[in-house]
Formats: sequence, structure tokens, C-alpha cells
Amino acid sequence: MNKILVTGGAGFIGSNLCEHLVKTGHEVICLDNFSTGHMSNIQELLDNHGDKFRLIEGDIRNYETCLRASSGIDAILHEAALGSIPRSINDPITTNEVNIGGFLNMLVAAKDNHVKRFIFAASSSTYGDSAELPKIEDRIGKPLSPYALTKYVDELYADVFSKTYGTQYIGLRYFNVFGRRQDPNSMYAAVIPLFIKQYLLHKEPIINGDGSNTRDFTYIDNVIHMNMLALSVTNPKALNQIYNTAGGEETSINQLCDNIKAILLKHDSSINEINPSYGPYRKGDIPHSLASIAKAKQLLGYSPQITFHEGLKCTVEWYITNY
Repeated sequence: MNKILVTGGAGFIGSNLCEHLVKTGHEVICLDNFSTGHMSNIQELLDNHGDKFRLIEGDIRNYETCLRASSGIDAILHEAALGSIPRSINDPITTNEVNIGGFLNMLVAAKDNHVKRFIFAASSSTYGDSAELPKIEDRIGKPLSPYALTKYVDELYADVFSKTYGTQYIGLRYFNVFGRRQDPNSMYAAVIPLFIKQYLLHKEPIINGDGSNTRDFTYIDNVIHMNMLALSVTNPKALNQIYNTAGGEETSINQLCDNIKAILLKHDSSINEINPSYGPYRKGDIPHSLASIAKAKQLLGYSPQITFHEGLKCTVEWYITNY
């Protein structure tokens, strides 16, 4: 059993990681300030797993909070961040404070507390204006948004800390993660929960652009799998590396919309009358995204556990039950 700190542990990805870690025998500390996370995501853990799960309510922008939360910890899964490209365009200062300042606080705290391994959520947005497909870890373009820039700076900081202080890290470039507990009600909601919500409300989903943009949508269980591999890997060549964390499948936004509709039709035939509308392209968006997962396969032994279609069906069923 390891003692693991999950920052942003009440958020979508963080709460799923907390749940899996607790149920596989680890002791978990969750650090969250609830700026985007929800108590409901971790209530079951607080109620039924108090011997293995503890919540610290605090902000990663405060170094003393990071130091206290990481004391006696074996590994950190750093998920805390302000996501969303539009949010970063609207408020680059706060995005920078959280995603770079907060990240640096956690890195320094990990160093000062001699934490064995620092695993962090990087982002596919780091590929920026690179048109190359599939996306390969060491070939990136220029960032297209403040958010993308902050996530790239995090990678650079981790590498510097490894070389300067011996910090052991693994960065996971998440590609459009989706699944249970992703908030459909945020003003910056991701496309999958937003489309599902719109269909369930019998409203038209709104597609930015003509729907030909593609994404490598990654089901949450594959992200959990990658984090667990990153925690357990012992091969020195696999450490201090950045890895794409994805399904390795390319899906257009039009195809996504059609697939969600097809799944929901089995529950509500009237959804057949609802068709998407199209709006302007969104600032900072990359046109196409598809990950190479060859490096993760080779060095971590990663293989996607659930396909995009299987994950989407599970996700839609979860929203039908929970919303």
C-alpha cells in the first residue's frame, strides 16, 4: 500500500483516481479548493472509506498548503488545474497563477518532502499549431492559447526539477478525457457531457465550426490505467518522460454527435427529431488531434482498456441515470 496525494481530487478525473486508488488498497489524501470540483464526487469515499481517504480543503496557490498536504506522501498525482481553453483566453492571469504557480508550489513541496514520484496531468493542447498526425511526444508546435502555454511550462519545470534536484516525474498528456462525473453544467463544459445534456433536454447541440474537426477522445478508465502504470513502473528509462494518454482513435465532432444521438435513441425515440446547429469556430482550437500511443506501449506497457465506442455508451448510460 502506498500513501498518495491526489490534487484536484474532487474534480472529474481526480475523483475517479481517488476512487480507484482507495478501492485497490491505497491510502489517499485529496487536496481540492472546490473551484471546479464537487463534494458530491467524493462523498461516498468520505462516508464509507474514512480509514483510507482524507480530504484537505485548500488551494495549490498556497505553498504551505502544498507542503502540509504532501507530508509523508509516497507519490503525488497532480490533477489540480484550471482547464478549458476559452477560460484561459477570458482570464489568462488566474489560469497562469493556478496552472504554473500552483504547479511550481507542488513541485517544490514534493522536493522538500522527498516525495518519491510526481505524476502530473499534462495536455494535448501542448501540440499547438503542429499539423502532424499522429501526435508524437517530442514533436510539438507553438501554443495556441494561454492554457496550452501553461501546460507546456509545467512540462519544462518538471524536467528542470528532475535534472536539478533529482525529482522523479512522469507527465501524462491527456487527450480529451471523458466519462462519469464530468460536469455538464459548467460554463466551460467539455463537448461530450454538453452534447448529452442538450439531447436529454431536447435541445440542439451546438457545434463549433462545420463539425469536421477531429479529436482523440479518451475514456476515463484508460486515464486511470495510465496513472496506475505511471505509479508502478520501475524501468529507469520510463521515468522523467512525457506520454500521450489517449485511445488512439480519431473521431470528428459530427461523428461524435451522431454516435451520442444513436445511443440515446434507444431510450428516447423523440431525440431523432433533434439535429445539431453550427456556430463559429472557437479561438485557440486545434483542427485535428490523434495521438500516437507507441511510446506508452513500449515503456509503460499501456494498451487502451476500453474503446471510444464502449466508453461513450457507458458515459451516456451514466448521465441518463444520474441527471
